[in-house]
Amino acid sequence: MPEIQTLYDNADEFGPITVTDDGQCRILSFAANDEQSCCLKAAPHVLQFEYTQAMLLVLLFQQPRRVLVLGLGGGSLVSALHHCVPGVRITAVELRQSVIDLAYRYFQMPRGKRVQVVCGNADAYVCAEQAHKQDVVFADLYHSCGVDDVQLKADFIARCAAILKQDGWLVLNCWNEHREDAILRKALQACFSDIRTVLTSSRNWVILAGKTPSWHTNSEMKETAFQLSSALGFPLTRHLARMRAF
Repeated sequence: MPEIQTLYDNADEFGPITVTDDGQCRILSFAANDEQSCCLKAAPHVLQFEYTQAMLLVLLFQQPRRVLVLGLGGGSLVSALHHCVPGVRITAVELRQSVIDLAYRYFQMPRGKRVQVVCGNADAYVCAEQAHKQDVVFADLYHSCGVDDVQLKADFIARCAAILKQDGWLVLNCWNEHREDAILRKALQACFSDIRTVLTSSRNWVILAGKTPSWHTNSEMKETAFQLSSALGFPLTRHLARMRAF
């Protein structure tokens, strides 16, 4: 067994934060027995969690130029998008300044003109007037106790839809139990016309919701997923096989 090294162990006003290193990966945790983010040091753009990999199924429907990431963690989604989507401009919103600092310090999050990181409340951010509409909004708002309730609320879903372009997509990371959330379902159906889901083996329930329907055939999506897999560093086709209509 590799020796686990603790690189950072502290707390801010929102709770504890720990960064550990197992030799191959850096892991960000907000609670005991919790892994918030995982970064492969040799290839930080290669997503390590199934649910984050499944979130990138949205690239089958949209080749984004502008992306909003709500909830930064170790910056794994930012790193993957920056590496694999040519020219994409990414804005990430994170509540905790300490998490932002750690993403840069320990998780090799990219810097540059194409990446903007905002320290602030995600719900307040999507309420504010936006200079640009987004092609994709990723919402992965978690804390030590699980999914932030705001991510499941109808008004939050509606505000995310409002800042998307007409052909934009919202991607949500939820849990298996949220499949029975009638309010969430109704909110999604009110704002989006093409809704698909992926249930991962870790019981994350990933929702991909498009404002306009995608008419790509299964064979077309499979071919695109196969082509993207090389750049992403994992088999996107595996997650495509689990995707279901809402």
